[in-house]
Amino acid sequence: MQFNPIGIFHCQEKYPYDTARQGILAGANIGVVELFPGKNFEQALRDLDSFTHIWILFAFHLNAHWKPMITPPRHRKRKVGVFASRAPYRPNPIGLSCVELLEIKGLSIYVRGHDLLDNSPVLDLKPYLRYADCHPDAGDGWLGEEDLYQVLFEPVAEQQLAWLEQQGLTCLRPFLINQLQFEPADTKRHRLLHNEEHSNLVLAYRTWRAEFQIDESCRRVRVSKVFSGYSEEELHDDNDPYQDKALHRAFTEKAH
Repeated sequence: MQFNPIGIFHCQEKYPYDTARQGILAGANIGVVELFPGKNFEQALRDLDSFTHIWILFAFHLNAHWKPMITPPRHRKRKVGVFASRAPYRPNPIGLSCVELLEIKGLSIYVRGHDLLDNSPVLDLKPYLRYADCHPDAGDGWLGEEDLYQVLFEPVAEQQLAWLEQQGLTCLRPFLINQLQFEPADTKRHRLLHNEEHSNLVLAYRTWRAEFQIDESCRRVRVSKVFSGYSEEELHDDNDPYQDKALHRAFTEKAH
């Protein structure tokens, strides 16, 4: 069997740690399926816009090998079979994501709440059918063992994230939620630093940092603020590998 992509997925999430583990955890992130022209896909899309949600079948294009056993992101102390997971390390690197369909413009399908990476090859599109695809009484298997923390954002952090999202940095909030929901203080799972002045923990996301506190009594994590990971000197030098120092400077100036 040989499958040819029907299009390419485009979104802000470019690195594996950017994307949510499941689309339902991705929040309001937006992506677009760009179908290839000259394939008569205009007719194939007819009536798809009558559905509110669709399935995207795609290829895990960054994975060259498969693994029979994988370590789930939230269970670093155990392994499960790859067929008992949604991990990308599969014999045939095929993924599926249930997403909200926003609109269709020509060969562009805009969706929300996805767990794909930028440039993922798209293999197929199918409508989500509530009567066939929804099983409210289904069991969660080994995932039922999870005991998650509730992640909350203090007013300052909420305002900062909202401003960054307006500037196009939409990956940070989902990253914080996904990382802090499970074992937020585990230094083996997260890039954690310590704020010695306030005895708080700091989670690193590329060149950004988020300060948070853990309330074990109610299993809540409160993110108090977001700040730049660059020093003052680094912000004003010419070395800019992530091409994001202009955003950091604007963020820092706004904070002052």
